[in-house]
Amino acid sequence: MSIWRSKHPLILASQSRARQALLTNAGIAFDAFPADIDERAIQRASGLSAPGDIASLLAREKAVSVSSGHPGRFVVGADQTLALGNRLFSKPADRAQAVDQLRTLSGASHELHSAIAVARDGKIVFETISVARMTMRLLTEAEIGAYLDEAGEAVTASVGAYQLEGLGIHLFEQFSGDHFTILGLPLLPLLAFLRSEKLLAV
Repeated sequence: MSIWRSKHPLILASQSRARQALLTNAGIAFDAFPADIDERAIQRASGLSAPGDIASLLAREKAVSVSSGHPGRFVVGADQTLALGNRLFSKPADRAQAVDQLRTLSGASHELHSAIAVARDGKIVFETISVARMTMRLLTEAEIGAYLDEAGEAVTASVGAYQLEGLGIHLFEQFSGDHFTILGLPLLPLLAFLRSEKLLAV
């Protein structure tokens, strides 16, 4: 018997493999339909500067965008921002940007703001945000180069040029916060919401 109680799978408005793996491992039936939105344009138009506010906005926009095409379905939008003081980071476009990001983050503590929003029929019915604090080791140029050589193109898929669930773990000295938050999907509050909607057997 499946843990998921609805006849329609949950929808995840994300192509993130890490987020999809979290739902799969939790036994949640879902379909993945990445949102087709211009995140940077939405961010600029909003005028927002606080990393948590930006993550929340983009999570809502993704959820509502995908929800409009799937009546009656619960759609989860998610977004994560990385902030070092007042500087916000985006996914590096190439190896050169990845090097720059890692040099900047080396030996410092930064914050990951992970937001989720659930929409149904174009309306937000639940949202939350969680924060994790990450402290990166002081990295030498040789270590940055060796890491990028081994990680390859994967470094351009994540803000900060790392994926903690993979080779990125070698870059860190310590971190505090929910592991699910670090991976970009605050799972415990999402599960609590799904239970409140009678969508889970457990």
